[in-house]
Amino acid sequence: MNDEDKIRKALLKKALGYSADEVVEEYSLNDGEEVLVKKKVTKKHYSPDVSAVKILLERYYKTYQDKISLMSDEELLEEEERLLNLLKEEGDAS
Repeated sequence: MNDEDKIRKALLKKALGYSADEVVEEYSLNDGEEVLVKKKVTKKHYSPDVSAVKILLERYYKTYQDKISLMSDEELLEEEERLLNLLKEEGDAS
């Protein structure tokens, strides 16, 4: 996978929103050696990002460029919702 593909994939992930594990570990010294004493894993959800959607639209869907630049924040949120639904449908069809 080249760098552009990695960037596109990361941007798409941010545009769609995602969940990730957040790990917090506590260590203590025991006989001069670090020992794991507590580990907490929490599932954290990151909501879709309107800015990432806008970047995707401008970068990969040139026909939307003028339309997007004239949209209000509310219109951008509506467009984000529409695109997320399309992406979900496309993912479900795969």
